[in-house]
Amino acid sequence: MIALGLGSFLVMPKAAYAMHIMEGFLPVKWSISWYVLSLPFLIWGLISIQKIIHKEPKYKMLLGLAGAFVFILSALKIPSVTGSCSHPTGVGLGAILFGPTAMTVIGCIVLIFQALLLAHGGITTLGANTFSMGVVGPFASFIIYHGLKRLGGPQWLAVFAAAALGNLLTYVTTSVQLALAFPAATGGFMASLTKFLGVFALTQLPLAISEGLLTVFIFNLLTSYNSAELKELLMFRKEGKV
Repeated sequence: MIALGLGSFLVMPKAAYAMHIMEGFLPVKWSISWYVLSLPFLIWGLISIQKIIHKEPKYKMLLGLAGAFVFILSALKIPSVTGSCSHPTGVGLGAILFGPTAMTVIGCIVLIFQALLLAHGGITTLGANTFSMGVVGPFASFIIYHGLKRLGGPQWLAVFAAAALGNLLTYVTTSVQLALAFPAATGGFMASLTKFLGVFALTQLPLAISEGLLTVFIFNLLTSYNSAELKELLMFRKEGKV
């Protein structure tokens, strides 16, 4: 009986007025659309992770650390009235180390665990949440980090900006997703987008700054205690070997 109850809990997540875009909140057409848009990035990410592990199995532990960082940070939620919530994402660190598509896979896995075990987000909104936190956030972080490095910016600034702005752009994407699904009766998409951005801006800006500072701290710790491995990984990525 206990096993049956636990099984029902795992395979039948209920609506939760909690984090990410909540279960059952999006209309069916938008739920399917975000799944379809996320799928190519997931496939690309699986191929990327397979190459990393095949060429250098020793990076498994660092990849696991990046996943744990995402899981812990994205579980620290602040509920909002929009059908989603505000929280750090943690995807910037992994995007810098392993590239954006690897974090699409890790982000999706984290979201599945949170939907099934913690009732955060949901299965019907998994595609939308994966696209915002697992695609837009990591790609933004990756581009910002390498852009600042090419301009000669200091390492700490590149890491901070990548993590903080990746977080903010994740929530800009969530706002767009909600505005597309629920355009205002007066003013349509733009009026709705303005409303959602206004709600998130109050909580997301300090969270983004906090995530940027924490990511710099963790990156510096990795540099101090795993300097050789970290340099080798970044060099591998620069040379396109992983």
